[in-house]
Amino acid sequence: MGFKDELAGVGNQEFTPEFGVVQDADRLDAIGAIGIARCFTFGGNRNSVLHDPAIQPRLDLSKEQYMKKEEQTTVNHFHEKLLKLKDSMKTKAGLRRAEKRHKVMEEFLKQFYAEWDGKA
Repeated sequence: MGFKDELAGVGNQEFTPEFGVVQDADRLDAIGAIGIARCFTFGGNRNSVLHDPAIQPRLDLSKEQYMKKEEQTTVNHFHEKLLKLKDSMKTKAGLRRAEKRHKVMEEFLKQFYAEWDGKA
């Protein structure tokens, strides 16, 4: 079950501990320093716009809205998905690791926006 399935409400069920470990591992790969690199690699491969302040992130997404990728930027993907993954961890160990990686992404975005705005 992926992020988009949880947007559709499928994630409100009980799962085995093994499922939680595997899902947390997958999500941990998507966040932190490696997640930042993966995000920009994927966006570049798809010729996505890096950042456009006029295109606001879609924050309360349904599965259908999430699947529509038009008019979005690579940086918006942080707000639409990556920054939400910490709160969807299934295990205590996954959450501990996610909290650290989440902070890395927050610091990155803070610096990114400062540079983008010419303030750093």
